[in-house]
This record gives sequence, structure tokens and C-alpha cells, in this order.
Amino acid sequence: MNRPKMATEKGVPSNSRVMMLLGQLERMNGDIVRQAETARQVTAKILHLIQTQEKSGKEVMSKGSSGMEVILASLESTRDVQTILNILSILTELLTVGRGRRVGVFVSKGGTGILFHTLLSASKEMPPSEELMLQLHSLLAKVGPKDRKFGVAARLSGALNVTVNLIKQNLQNPKLLLPCLQVLRVYSTNSVNAISLGKNGVVELLFKVLAPYSKKNTSLLKVALDALGALLKSKTNARRAADGGYVPILLALYADWHRNDARHRHMLIRKGLLVCLRNITNIKLGRKAFVEADGMRVLYNSSTECLPVRTLDPLVNTSSLIMRKCFPKNRLPLPTIKSAFVFQLPHVPGTGPAGRTYSQGPGVDDVVDESDDNDEADTENDTENEEDEKDQQSPVSRDNDDIETDLNKLHPRKGPGRPYEELRVYERFFVELSEDFQGFNFESSKSSSNTSLSSPFSSSVAPVRSPPRPIIVPTAQAFSPKHTLSLPGLPKDPQLPPPASASSPPAPLTPLQLDNIHVSKDQEKTEDSHIPTTDRRDRTLSPLGRPPTEAQTIEKDLAHVLERVSLDALDGVLPLDADEAHIGVKQDDVSVTRQIQSPLLLGGLSARRSGGGGSNWSSDCGSEGPEDEAAEGAVLEVPDTALLLPLHDPDLYVEMVKGTLSVPQYAEVAYPDYFGHVAPTFREPLLERVYGVQRAKIFQDIERLIHPNDILDKVVYDLDIPSCPVIEDDGESLKFNSQFESGNLRKAVQVRKFEYDLVLNSDINSNHYHQWFYFEVSGMKVGTTYRFNIINCEKSNSQFNYGMQALMYSVQEAISGSPRWVRTGTDICYYKNHFARSSIAAGGLKGKSYYTLTFSINFKHKDDVCYFAYHYPYTYSTLKMHLSKLEALRTPQIYLRQDVLCETLGGNGCPLLTITAMPESNSNDHICQFRNRPLIFLSARVHPGETNASWVMKGTLEFLMGSSPLANSLRESYIFKIVPMLNPDGVINGNHRCSLSGEDLNRQWQSPNLELHPTIYHTKSLLQYLAHIQRAPLVFCDYHGHSRKKNVFMYGCSVKETVWQSNISATSSDLQEDLAYRALPKILSQIAPAFSMASCSFVVERSKESTARVVVWREIGVQRSYTMESTLCGCDQGKYKGLQIGTRELEEMGAQFCVALLRLKRLTGLRNHQHLLDLESDIIGSQAKVVSSSCPTTYVLDEDEPSFLEAIDYSAESNDEDLEAENERAAEVREHPDLLEQLSDSDNHRE
Repeated sequence: MNRPKMATEKGVPSNSRVMMLLGQLERMNGDIVRQAETARQVTAKILHLIQTQEKSGKEVMSKGSSGMEVILASLESTRDVQTILNILSILTELLTVGRGRRVGVFVSKGGTGILFHTLLSASKEMPPSEELMLQLHSLLAKVGPKDRKFGVAARLSGALNVTVNLIKQNLQNPKLLLPCLQVLRVYSTNSVNAISLGKNGVVELLFKVLAPYSKKNTSLLKVALDALGALLKSKTNARRAADGGYVPILLALYADWHRNDARHRHMLIRKGLLVCLRNITNIKLGRKAFVEADGMRVLYNSSTECLPVRTLDPLVNTSSLIMRKCFPKNRLPLPTIKSAFVFQLPHVPGTGPAGRTYSQGPGVDDVVDESDDNDEADTENDTENEEDEKDQQSPVSRDNDDIETDLNKLHPRKGPGRPYEELRVYERFFVELSEDFQGFNFESSKSSSNTSLSSPFSSSVAPVRSPPRPIIVPTAQAFSPKHTLSLPGLPKDPQLPPPASASSPPAPLTPLQLDNIHVSKDQEKTEDSHIPTTDRRDRTLSPLGRPPTEAQTIEKDLAHVLERVSLDALDGVLPLDADEAHIGVKQDDVSVTRQIQSPLLLGGLSARRSGGGGSNWSSDCGSEGPEDEAAEGAVLEVPDTALLLPLHDPDLYVEMVKGTLSVPQYAEVAYPDYFGHVAPTFREPLLERVYGVQRAKIFQDIERLIHPNDILDKVVYDLDIPSCPVIEDDGESLKFNSQFESGNLRKAVQVRKFEYDLVLNSDINSNHYHQWFYFEVSGMKVGTTYRFNIINCEKSNSQFNYGMQALMYSVQEAISGSPRWVRTGTDICYYKNHFARSSIAAGGLKGKSYYTLTFSINFKHKDDVCYFAYHYPYTYSTLKMHLSKLEALRTPQIYLRQDVLCETLGGNGCPLLTITAMPESNSNDHICQFRNRPLIFLSARVHPGETNASWVMKGTLEFLMGSSPLANSLRESYIFKIVPMLNPDGVINGNHRCSLSGEDLNRQWQSPNLELHPTIYHTKSLLQYLAHIQRAPLVFCDYHGHSRKKNVFMYGCSVKETVWQSNISATSSDLQEDLAYRALPKILSQIAPAFSMASCSFVVERSKESTARVVVWREIGVQRSYTMESTLCGCDQGKYKGLQIGTRELEEMGAQFCVALLRLKRLTGLRNHQHLLDLESDIIGSQAKVVSSSCPTTYVLDEDEPSFLEAIDYSAESNDEDLEAENERAAEVREHPDLLEQLSDSDNHRE
């Protein structure tokens, strides 16, 4: 080889002692064999200097020095054992310090290859020098982890076999065995090496090293376990270990170490044994061997004993992971995953979920596959964790894959896409654009507050159809003098408060009115800073005479920055929190009652209660008792919520239910929908996640297998038995019911005395979408903790893991004066369970599992009737009731028309509202101004489970119909076209996402089918008609709910921002775009405390190209086309930070959206566009971060949620735990017990 020339770094004296010796060593490299004695002396002196003088080592390793090359050249050329030992000692001293940098220099100089060459040469000596082998392997163990090509080089050089032979020969020599095992551990990280070593019997060899508990050679045992664990990552080696009967041996060793390591000093050895078991159980054969060896019981018992010690969490977590993998996959307790309800479509689509559902043969088992395990474990794990792996991709790669890159699709089309002849029929829905009001008496309308509009403007109401079954409503059953009041569905002796005294009735509470809204302009946000825009006497629901200068006053007020919006009630009512409340109304419990004469029965039939609990009154499976027969004619005192809820009327609600058609032909009314909901005045903070709650729930699930005799497995409710879904029992079980509008609960199974597995119903004509739930529970006991497990959830994560709670409505509380939904539940978590999800339900993917939402509840009242829901229910009948009440509130100054846009598949009407202000007169100027107002098009509730969208829409409608000056100004500024519920059938039948066609209607906007998607077809046709007559809406907004993110935010459409977040090459002309699309969300971020501009996105994605937002933007040409997403959980910023969202905040959001439209009107009327420059700076200044990559314009949004402190993996079969540092030190764990493995299982948002 070429002899290296000695070089020194500037500033390092070349005449220093160590450099002089290295120079001497360099000069003898050519003839080092003959000068062996001199080489020994020189290397010994160099070693002494490096050991005694720190600066000597720095001189050798300093930048620019060739000391390392000289040392390596000498090592390669010498044959003298002592010289080699001296040089190896020098290298060990040099590489021990430097935090890995020196090792990197060593590797870059080719040091690894020279060490392998020396190892091979030394192995040929018979017998080989033990000290030399010890030094070589110690150095290789230090260098290996830093050399990426270490495993390949070892295999190609033959060093692999040398080390293995050395281990075989020195099993009883711990001193030499330890470094050899350390090197073997590094070799095994290479998958090819692992397979080769397995074939050479190394797996069996390592099991000879393992030993029961002993205080001796613990370091040796730890390294051997690390090496074995690395080898067992290979499926071939795992199979070899399982076939060889080593699983019972590992379990016995683990139990022995666990039993004897009382002071937990050898946690890493115990962890190493678990890692070996974990890797073996990655294959089906290993799981089978584990179960047969009673591994579930061994790990369960040991883990239970470890739970009290926080530092042993890594052992508990790994044990839990193993047990979850090996837990036998269970079948959902269902005959089929298709919906329990059947609706025959007019024609079956050839593709899509409904088409696949109909094409499924009658004898096909769609609940589980023939085998939930694949013989090829690699394939099994890949498919099983596809969703998790996708979530773990960087946000850049994941998001960029979905971003639209076709510039042709990023530019709006020209023209409506349909001939005018087809669209002309929709002219009848736009009477206001051609009406001349010549027959309308404006003078009489101004003098009368209750004058109805003439026929062209009166509401057209859907015909009321006779219900197929009698409707049973909450009413009184008769009671004898010995009994207190009794409600249907309540037990015979509920503990009810005495009726309110007639002599001193409590003062009724003032209703919250969303139209009583005004702008606060005080920049300091101090107390008592609300500046009303008009006298309080004007802010009522009575007709409001508009002063001549009112519009000018409003415009002047809106010229200021709308920092916040305050919703005030009437005189004398204090806000919740004077210094920050945006909606203020003092609400005590409802104590005013209304008397209802029994029976309120529709269809002329008497109510009959089943022998079970709940309100399953019309069931034929119960028997009538004497008390039921004596119940006729009683008077029931229920809270008169109309005093607090001006838009709620129980009697009117019942009338609306009569015209609502459901597939199951519901004949019952749920108490919450009948009584109504009064938003609580107290705050409901996000629930703090208790450490270890998920692990505790998983262990309780594992107990089912460990102690099967403790499991009752008793079905107490089953919709698959339509004649009698409530199963009779001895009164020891809760009673369930979901047979009412929007209800969803398919089956309830009592698994323990106070624990129930609940199964949700699929969307009709579908076999999935399990998320929305709404059901009734009765027959409970006080002082008992009940646990509910919803076991067939599908999403991989949920806001239930981040502070969200379910909702509960207590009938006892409602009767006592608090009719409201409240957030409830403790020990809430959401995790992957052991119920298999068939490939039919998982889109062809095998090995998928369902997820469990679990929560615990303590009931306050004995024998109460309670309702649980995913979010605040809002039924189709509730919408019809609200629209009817809004109609009654109309004043002569309000133009309101209700049309039936179309009939749904289920025969229900889809309402279409038109709201604006009446013209001041029928003069040409006023009529022209009336007709030429810009249009705002709003829609909501395309997804039935997103009930928050309806509450936001309720706030919008109430504001628009209000009498405040802002509402008047808004009506005078725009014509509103509103479809408040795009999917009535889905809402009625308790679907989560689909209509009766089994399809997501928000994916049908590109090509809606007239028969299968009538509401989307006709709504799009309305927009196409407007585009054809050159009256496209100024703003289109579709209200949605979001289950994965917090706050309220918007999705919009922007060519520029889409290009910026992709690799599209675009010219400047392609990026020409008006930034006005950002104006409305920007305004909302200034005035709405729940709104987050940082969460907004304006990127067009391929997966959303058939959504309303994108289609209206692209095909109709509406630049301000939005989806407004409201969280189902709560807020993490602004005034509501740390709080769960409620109906008050949702309705407030709807009202503030209206106020933002007024602000938008002013901005669009400005001649200068300085505000657009501010919007452009917002694009750059958003929370997106530029990532240095091949594409410098790629943006990554911050994570939606932080990682969990609790180190539990959601997917039991995930291999993410392989990323753990298997060489962690027990001291580090004890010092930092919170530094545990973290996992955040996020998912893409969905519109």
C-alpha cells in the first residue's frame, strides 16, 4: 500500500512527543515485520502517552492529522501479536471518547475492513490468541453500530463465521463470550445475516447461554438476549424458535426472573426476554405456541404485579402488546355486518359500497374471514398495519400524495355544464328574482305585526303522510294515590320532586336570542364594554320598525374592526362571565312546568310498556300490568321548556313526527327530543386523560380470556330480533332502546355484572360507518360504576382520547328542572380491540380489527331513564319544528319562503329556505335593489352523524330571522338560499355518514344521480341555474362537523396555495388569483372565539374533488366556496381553550358567521384592496413550516394533537415498538420515568 505521509494540524507542534513517535512508526511501516521489536516499543510508548496525556489523543485525532492513517497502516501490515495488541489498545483509548465523532473518522478511514482482516488472520493461528480475540471483538462492538455497512462487510469477509465459532468454543468463558455476543448483536441487525446465522444454529446456540435468575454474569445475559431478540425479528428464525419449543422456555425464564428480581435491578433482562417473545409472536405459529404455553396467564399475572411500580411500565407495556397480539380474534356478535334495517333501492348501482353490498351472495359470512391470520406473517403484518404506517408517514409525503397536480382541474370551468332547457324548471325556486310585489300592500304590513304575506310568499309545506305505525310520545301513566308521578319508560316509583307551588311560581328565565347581537369595539376588552347599536327595547322578537338612518348606522359600526361579538339577552340578564362571555344569559334550572293530559297518543292506540325497561312501549313482547291499565288520564307535570326555548314546542314536535317516514317505521319519541335541550350555564372542560387508563381497560379485556367463567355474555338488546329486541330478564340488567328517530344501537351484551359491550348499526345499504350512537338506558342502580364498550368503531383514533366525552340526558333531571344534555363519562379511551374486521368490511384488506370506545358512568338517580349520544342530537322532526316556529316569528319586513326542494328516497321532504328583507316599497328602485342583492347559499347536515352542523345552522337561521339591527342589515344586503338538511333520510334512520343509497352524499357532487341522490342532484341544479343566469352566489358554505380536530375552521379552494404545497411547475399566469377567498375566514378569526385561522386549509385535494366545496368552486365558479368544520370535541385556543363545545357555542358560531358576512359586504364594496395584501401575508405567516427538502416550497402543518404520555400502542399488531432503543439503561428509566415510548395515531381529516 501507499505509505501515508505524516501531516499535522496548524497549531499542533510537529515535534510533540506523540507525533514524533507516529512519524517513527510511519517510517518503519515498509519494513515493520523485520523491525518487530522496535514496533512493539514505539506502539507501547504511544499507548502510554495516550493513556496518561489527554492532549496526545487530541493531537492524533485532530483535524488535518494523519495519525489515524498511520496507526491503521501499521495494524494492517504487522504480524506481531504484541504490536497488534498495542495498536488495538491505542484505538480503544482513542475511540472511547469523542461522542462517536472519532468512531466516524475511524470508519471513514477504512478501519472496519482492517479489523476484519486482522480478525481473519488471527483466527488462522492455532490456537488463536484469546487476548487478541477479546481486544478485536471489543473494538468491533464499539465500531459496528456506527458503520452502516458493518453487517455486509462481516458477511463478505467471513468474519461472521469466525465469531460464531468463537462463541461455540467459549460458552463457559464469560470474559471472551461477552464481546463476541456484543458483535453478534450488531451482526444480527442485518436481515440477511440474521437468516444466515439462524441456519448455522445460532438461535439454538444462544438459548444455551440463557440461564435462570442469578446475580452473576447479568451483563452477558442481557447482551445475549439483545442478540437473540435481533435474530428473532426474522420470521424464519421466529418459526425455528417456535418449532423448537423455545416459547415455554422463554416464559419460564421470564417468570423466574420476575419472581426473584424483587428489587427490580434487572429490568433490562426481563425486558429482553419479553422482546424475544414479542418477536416470536409476530408469526401465527409463535402466537399459537404462546397461547398453548399458557403465556397469557403468565404475562397477565406478572404485569398485574408490576402495575404499582411506575418504572416497570416498559415491562407492562410490552407484555400488554404481546397479549393483545395473541388474544384470539373474536367475531362480532352479529349475524351480518349489513345494517339491521333493509331498504330496497329503486335500482342498484353497479359500483360503490351499495353495489358491493347487493352483489354479496346470501350465504357469505361477512362478519369474519375464514382465517383472521395469514400463513405468511410478513403479508399479515403489512396489511394489518397499513393504516398505521400511512399515519406515520411524514405529513409532507402523506399530504402531497393527495394534492391535485393537474392545473386544468385547478382552474374553474366556464359554463354551467347543462343546457338551460333542463335548468329552467328551477326558476320556480327563485320567485324573488322576478317578483314585482305589485299586489302587496306595504302600508298595511307596516301597521300590522302579524300580517301574513300573500300567497306568492307563503310557505309551501310538505304534505303530512299518515305514519305506518301509531306514534308513542312521552306522556303520563295513571297513578294511584299511593304512587308518585310516573312516566312511560320510567320505573313505577321514580323519586320525583313535588310539583311547584302555584302560589309562588319561580320567575321564568329569559330565552336566549341569537339575533340580539352587537359589535363590541373596545380594544381593551374590559368589563361593561358592550356598546349596543340600538336601544334594548328594540331587541325582542316583536316586529321592529326600522329607522330611516339605521342602515347607515350599521355600516358605520361595521367600519371598525370586529374584534368580538357579544350575544346579550334582554334587560336585567347578566352574562355568564362579564369580562369575556360572548353569549350571556343567566339560566337557573327550569322549574316552570306544563301540564299534559294523558294520553297523548297518535293513531288512537294506548301506550303499552314492555316488561323490560326503556320506552319500548309499542313492543308486543311485554305484558300489561294493572298499574299500566290504571294509568289512563293522569296529568304529568313536565318542564315548560318553551319559556327558555322559543323554538321548541313538545306538542308541535309530535305533530312533526307524524310526517317523518323512517325505514324501521319508528313509533316512539325520545324524551330529549320531546322535552328539548337547554344549554347548561356551567363550563364543561376537556376531560384530563388519566395515566394508564387505556392499559387498565385492555387488561380488563384480557381478563375475559384468563377468567372466562366470570363472563356472562348475556344479550339484553338485539335489533336483529325485530319482534322483541328488548330481552326479558330478572331485573339484574340494564335495559336498552334505540327505536326512535336518529337512534343507533344494534345490540347490547352484558359481559360482566356492570359492564356492557355495545354494537352500533351500520349505515343502511352499507356494511360500515360505525360512529354515531344515540340510545336509551334504564333500570340502573345508584352508587354503581357501569362500563360501556362500543366495540365496532372503525377509525384509528378519536377525540375521545383527547378530552372529549359522550353526552347524557337524564329524564329525572329534566323533570326536576334541568332538561339538558351534559358531557359525561370517566376512564374514557379509544383503542384497537380483538374483534376481527372482515375483508369485506375493510375494502379487501385482511387482518384488520375494530376499535373500542369505552367509558364509565355513575348514575345519580335510581331507576332513571337516561340517553347517551355521540353528540347533541338534532333530528329531522326537530328541524321541521324549528322551521315552523321560525315561520311564526316572521315579521312583515322579512321575506321568508319555505319550499320543498325534492322528496328523498325515503319519501321525506328536503326543505329549501329563502330569506331576505322585503323591499321598502314596490317602486322600481326598491324592486331593483331587492332583485339584485348578492346571493349566499348555505347547506348543512350532508353527514347525519355531524349533528353539530345543524346546531350551527340553527344559530344562523335564528339570527337571520331575528329583529336586531344587524339582522335587518344582513337581510337587506343579501338573499339567502339555505338547504338546512341535505340528508334527511340518513338523519332519521340513525346513519352516521350515508343516505339510504349507502353512499356518502358529499362524494356525489360531480355526477349526482337523480334517483339515488335527489337532494344533491337538485341542490347542484339550483346552483347551475344561478350560474346560467349570471347570478352565481357570492359565498357558498357547507356546514360540517369534524371528529379529529378541535376548534371551528374552514376549507376553501386556492390554485396558488395548492401549487405551493406540491411539485407542480406553474407559470405566473397560472397563479393569478384573487385572494378574496381568505377574507371570510379571516374575519371569522377576528370575531369568533371558537374559530381558528391556523386550522384552515385552502388546498385542493384529489380525494375531495367530488365534494360540494370543490365542485361549486370548479364548476359553478364560486371563488368563496367553503366547508366550515365545527369540532365535535372542543377548543385548544382562544376564549374557549380547554373547554368542550356545546350547543351555545355552536349556535353562537352560526350567528357570528352572519356577522362576518356583513363585514364581508363592506370589504367587497371597498375600492382599494389594501386588505388583500394583509391576506397574502397571512398565507405566508400561517402555522405552516417550510421543510428543507427537494421541494423548497413544501409545507408541513403542525400535528393536530400531542403524543400521549401513556406508552400504549393502538394497534396490537404494530411493529412500531421495534423502534425502541433496546439498549436502554435501567438507570435512565429510574431517573426519567416519564420518558416512555410515545405514539400518536393521527388520521387525515375528512369532509
